[in-house]
Formats: sequence, C-alpha cells, structure tokens
Amino acid sequence: MKRRTSGFTIIELLIVMVVIAILVAVVIPLLKGTKERAFVASMRSDLRNLETAQESYFSDWQSYTSTLAALTFRGSPNVAVSIDSGTATGWGANAAHSATSETCTIAVSRQHTGTPTCP
Repeated sequence: MKRRTSGFTIIELLIVMVVIAILVAVVIPLLKGTKERAFVASMRSDLRNLETAQESYFSDWQSYTSTLAALTFRGSPNVAVSIDSGTATGWGANAAHSATSETCTIAVSRQHTGTPTCP
C-alpha cells in the first residue's frame, strides 16, 4: 500500500531558510545607508532654500544677512542651519542633522553661486 505524503521535508525547509538568509545578508547593507543619505539630502535642501532666502534679502537690502531671523526661512525638522558670515559681497552657512555626524556647507558670493557640499 502506497502512502501519500503531504508537506515539506526538513531538508526543503532548511534550503528555503538558507536562501532567505542569503538574501537578507545582501539587502541589509544596501539599506543601511538609506537613512544617512536622506539626512544629507534634507541638509542640502535646507541650504538651497537658505540661498533663495538670502537672495531675496539681498534684493531688498543690497547686502546679505548673518542672522536667520532676518530671513523668511524655515528649515527641516532636526536640521540646524547656521549662517557663518553675511556681508555685502557674500555669505556662508552650515547645516547639521541631529541624527548624523555629517555636516553640509555652502559659500556664496556675488560672482559665484554656491553649491552645498557634503562629505
């Protein structure tokens, strides 16, 4: 008499578990840097928005400001933006996110528009 078996053998289940473990081992390092890149992107975005606010201020006052309060600028949550210098010819600023040690900087002058640089 033949017996009909249903289900999986232990070997089949172990092979599936090994394949899943290999896939997880490959995917986790790829996703690990995703949050860091998102934090850097928000810092870059804030510095670009700050550049727009500074240019608007310059069009009104023919000088750049060194205080954020003088600008119509609102940064992203957990991103600290500070203006290092503001003169009639240029300005510089830094952005830092509370969840990362990376910082981004920008320097702008009347002759050169700035591009945020992040490590």
